[in-house]
Amino acid sequence: MAGPRRSPNDQSKPRPKLKPADYLQKILTARVYDVARETPLDLARSLSKRLGNQVLLKREDDQPVFSFKLRGAYNKMAHLDAEQLRRGVICASAGNHAQGVALGARRLGCRALVVMPVTTPRLKIDAVKALGGEVVLHGDSYSDAYQHALGLEREQGLTFVHPFDDPDVIAGQGTIAMEILRQHPGPIDAVFVAIGGGGLVSGVAAYIKSVRPEIKVIGVQTTDSDAMLRSVRAGKRVTLPDVGLFSDGTAVKLVGEETFRLTRQLVDDFVVVDTDAVCAAIKDVFQDTRSILEPAGALGVAAVKQYVERERTKGRTYVAITCGANMNFDRLRFVAERAEVGEEREALFAVTIPEERGSFRRLCALIGARAVTEFNYRISEANQAHVFVGVAIANREEAGKLARNFERHGFATLDLTDDELAKQHVRHLVGGRSELARDERLFRFIFPERPGALMRFLESMHPDWNISLFHYRNQGADYGRILVGLQVPKADRQAFRAFVDGLAYPCEDETDNPVYRLFLR
Repeated sequence: MAGPRRSPNDQSKPRPKLKPADYLQKILTARVYDVARETPLDLARSLSKRLGNQVLLKREDDQPVFSFKLRGAYNKMAHLDAEQLRRGVICASAGNHAQGVALGARRLGCRALVVMPVTTPRLKIDAVKALGGEVVLHGDSYSDAYQHALGLEREQGLTFVHPFDDPDVIAGQGTIAMEILRQHPGPIDAVFVAIGGGGLVSGVAAYIKSVRPEIKVIGVQTTDSDAMLRSVRAGKRVTLPDVGLFSDGTAVKLVGEETFRLTRQLVDDFVVVDTDAVCAAIKDVFQDTRSILEPAGALGVAAVKQYVERERTKGRTYVAITCGANMNFDRLRFVAERAEVGEEREALFAVTIPEERGSFRRLCALIGARAVTEFNYRISEANQAHVFVGVAIANREEAGKLARNFERHGFATLDLTDDELAKQHVRHLVGGRSELARDERLFRFIFPERPGALMRFLESMHPDWNISLFHYRNQGADYGRILVGLQVPKADRQAFRAFVDGLAYPCEDETDNPVYRLFLR
């Protein structure tokens, strides 16, 4: 039996450096369509109209494994000889490459062992197993899984299928660019490509720069996983000490040797996007296509928006490769919450108001007809109250105008729109026990989600009843659920019941709820 193949990071025999013309030939002859399909190039109508530029989405999220990765994986495996396939293949992957390898192995009738980080979303792990792949979980990132896979490769005599740093893999990914240029022969100003290890951007750039060099290729990375950008700037590959895991598909500490060489030579520019921008891009694509991208899949769209704002372009044509849709369902809550901030459609404030009857209502009157996204308040001081407020806005400048208007009316205001602590944690922690909450009764109300509902509630309330607790968060439903603490004297209980009945809003008295008594009473 032949011994195991040389590990891809073994530098004893340097691989010959392929020229763009060599990659063009490899892309044109790549074997990808046994498993992959030619994906649509769709116009993002709403996003295009909003940006004033034509935005086209290359829908790699529409592949059988919901990612472009099967192209490169299968092309590599289809070039293996019979003995290599008999021994089986191994790969390291954050999830999408793993599914491509597993699907390719099933098609070619060979064993596939897949090493994945323990942080890989369950959705991707289950998908690999469903395709017949054997899964080993190891490490916190792709780089950790990769090192473990190299050891297993040597131990078991398997053939390594690299997720990005292999000419056959790069050529397989380059078929995406071949499709784009065939589907849209007209002018294209730039193609935006997410970068993890660099296989996708290398293949796309190799083809475009050989066929239509006037088209810019722009690489996209996240602020916490920008190994390629740092490497290009340093002139050598840079290893990140750690990577962010929200965009797990691009969470790579060290880019490939060949992908670094090609990216440095062929990629025109880079855009770095943050988590909020990615969440907003996921929402943008959903609104145009009704498809939900994973974070890595939305990087290109986030970058188009940022690039248009930076360059102030109009009437241009941009292509964003939506490269994956393996999204864990439980992430959607986070994405929905952060999308509004990422799109600059929500402003967050800490507003200090006098602790006196009528102050809360005056604050609501200043907000006016704008949609309130959040109110958090708990009585804590005798003289002043601190209210956490979220308001829907049309643009970032409106947040400053709102803050200045609050200040003009005597309410000290802190703009928290860009404060990570506020967005991640504090908004969920406003509350607690208070010695000042005497005679407090706790009620859950269901309000219709329409302008004026909150003011109607406040204006109907007796002026002697003080709001001691208020929690509301817009969840995007037709009805909002609001928790209200009211200091109602015992003598006014009958009047309060009449007030509640007159509102015609569903109401539950939670004053005796043990959870309330443990944490808030």
